Amino acid sequence: MTTIPIVPVKNIVVFPGTTAPLLIGRAQSIAAIQSAQKLEGWVLVVVQKHDTEDRMVNSEDLFSIGTLAKIERVRGDAAHGYQILVRGDKRFRIEKSDEREGHLWAMGIEMVDVVDLDTATYKSLLSSLKQLAQNILDLLPANTSRLAEVLSGIEDLSFLSHLCIANLEMNLLEKQSLLEETHLKKRVLRLLELMQMQYEGLKVQAEVRDKLSQKIGKQQREALLREQLRTIKDELGEKKNADVTEDYRQKFEKVGMPEETKKIAQNELERLEAMGPNSAETHIIRNYLDLLCSLPWSKSSGDEALENFNLKEARESLNRDHYGLEKIKNRILQHLAVMKLRKSSKGQILLLLGPPGVGKTSLGQSIAKALGRKFVRGSLGGVRDEAEIRGHRRTYIGAMPGRIILGLKRAGENNPVFMLDEIDKLVRGYGGDPSSALLEVLDPEQNNSFLDHYLDVPFDLSKVIFVATANSLDSIPAPLLDRMEIIDLHAYTTAEKFHIAKNHLLQKQFEEHNLSSTQLVMSDEALLKIINSYTREAGVRELQRKLSHICRAMAEEVLTKGVGEPVRVEVKDLVDILGSERFVHEVAERLSPPGVATGLAWTPQGGEILFIEANLMPGNGKLIVTGQLGEVMKESTQIALSLVRSKLSHLIRDFEFEKRDLHVHVPAGAIPKDGPSAGVTMLTSIASILTRTSVDPKLAMTGEITLRGAVMPVGGIKEKIIAAHTAGVERVILAKRNEVDLREVPEEVKSTIQFYFVENVFEVLKIALGLDLDLPQKFEPTLATSSISVQPLN
Repeated sequence: MTTIPIVPVKNIVVFPGTTAPLLIGRAQSIAAIQSAQKLEGWVLVVVQKHDTEDRMVNSEDLFSIGTLAKIERVRGDAAHGYQILVRGDKRFRIEKSDEREGHLWAMGIEMVDVVDLDTATYKSLLSSLKQLAQNILDLLPANTSRLAEVLSGIEDLSFLSHLCIANLEMNLLEKQSLLEETHLKKRVLRLLELMQMQYEGLKVQAEVRDKLSQKIGKQQREALLREQLRTIKDELGEKKNADVTEDYRQKFEKVGMPEETKKIAQNELERLEAMGPNSAETHIIRNYLDLLCSLPWSKSSGDEALENFNLKEARESLNRDHYGLEKIKNRILQHLAVMKLRKSSKGQILLLLGPPGVGKTSLGQSIAKALGRKFVRGSLGGVRDEAEIRGHRRTYIGAMPGRIILGLKRAGENNPVFMLDEIDKLVRGYGGDPSSALLEVLDPEQNNSFLDHYLDVPFDLSKVIFVATANSLDSIPAPLLDRMEIIDLHAYTTAEKFHIAKNHLLQKQFEEHNLSSTQLVMSDEALLKIINSYTREAGVRELQRKLSHICRAMAEEVLTKGVGEPVRVEVKDLVDILGSERFVHEVAERLSPPGVATGLAWTPQGGEILFIEANLMPGNGKLIVTGQLGEVMKESTQIALSLVRSKLSHLIRDFEFEKRDLHVHVPAGAIPKDGPSAGVTMLTSIASILTRTSVDPKLAMTGEITLRGAVMPVGGIKEKIIAAHTAGVERVILAKRNEVDLREVPEEVKSTIQFYFVENVFEVLKIALGLDLDLPQKFEPTLATSSISVQPLN
């Protein structure tokens, strides 16, 4: 028994009858090759069990069975390693090994295949192995015709099995187990099983490869045709147009438009391609395609904020931007909380209703800031054409999309906070009714497929949060109003205006005029004087203008004085800066003769006080009513006169109505006025002139009267009470059923006024005129909640 040098290998199994290339680089293996060259080139190739990069391979690291092989070719040298080609000869079992000359030597026995097959079985296995090998070769993408010829000529089953195992892709351990298997039938059956598994996998790969090649072939064909078309158009001078259409195709994929919309866009693009660059319709199609590519079909922002935004931070943001308005801010936070729970902005549309300057638009901006979304404002004041909302059809010259689509294009996102400002100022004109076009926009059940006439494809508006603003509900159609939830913003009180001016408006004016609180100081008394004597409004816009006037006026003095003491603005300085006082507490300083009573009115700009005057003159019993009064207010005057003549007949029994005319006038005659809430004031004024009894000018009243003498509740109580407080009123008469409305009036206002709650006109006259009348036992008032409204002329 001779000893043979061992060459350990890591990732290859050499089988008898097959050749294999080996790279020899380890010092141990190089020494083995050098020893083999002295022994006619015989080596024992054995697979390692373990990786031994950091040490020399020993017998425990090797399998016990390897392949006795002869080196047929050697390249390289000992310094740089060898590349050798070996041919396997026999299986070899290592019985004993030792280490010398820098490598392992093996002593053992050759292992011979056990063949116990009859001729029929032998041929059957040989045929099956050839057929399956041929099937595998057919599925391989490389050229395998020569290998197939070699296989067809092999009649040795053992050699064929070795050849198939050596070329089959399988686990190294699986190959080693097949090498160790000397029973020919068992080895061939296991090999057939492994080859069948590989054949099934190759079939699947071949199918995928065929489909992929077909697809790639189609793409290559289209690319070739497109290149040819580009060359042709280049020759015709249409290369630029081809580049444009290619750009559009790329944009269609990027913007994420729906498939139906993409088909329409591609059809329009095909029309553009078929046209010459000088066609009259080219720019129309390109404008349309530009709009499609610029709309945010799938781009959103703030969805994470919708689910995760902090309500506490949202409240702090609202408080930071707006003073007061606690009920309004609570309602907005409730709306945002519901959106967070539903994880959707779909729902009721908010309508912020209130006089000018109370912060409706800035509230919308605060909602957008809390949600982390874009804010878009669309002004609807004076819009009289339906196409302003839904766009013009592209057949018209100068056609454009509507304001909704243009707003979304500006936002660049499909879920902004969209404010429809001044929705009550829409005008119905010859171009249609724009308020009707808004019905679809503001309906959560319909706006997921809003159709703009110019766009002519549905656009999903369900992710947009719509917030509308209005000063009055009178001009808003009922169907449109039904789609919105009304949030009332009332007029600011003096205290609220003071805090807003001190903490917000004044700082804003300092920034605009590049001033600071160390350069210009305004006393609290001067600020209150501006609010009470130089402005009279529900909001704070005029107050902001006055503060801006003061900053401009004091800028020169600030520069003249330089660094040092700040310039102070006191009450005594206001006359020089703003001029004489514009408003006084007219009630507090007014002397009222008999026939004058103070009423309270509501207007879209807030509350107002009205002085209703009555006078007698010689005549023939006529009732004269002046002051730009509406029909309802004139009827209230007639009812008041009838009540006086019927209920107070015992006090005026000597009065000859047929010889006197009664004139009732409401000052500010240039302003239209209407509504039933001045009924009690009309009654008091007429009773005052007839009984020659004066009414306290610091007593104001509001309420509707019926022909039976009942006093009915009216609306706008908060605004009216704030107006009374501003004007210096100390006592107010209200209907009994209006007592609950005082909960909305700020405590600082209520504490300065004494309230009387009445149910009938006898109580009113007793309080206002001191008349001690016998009260009837029972009154049955009718339900009415109308309010006097003072409207400017259109």
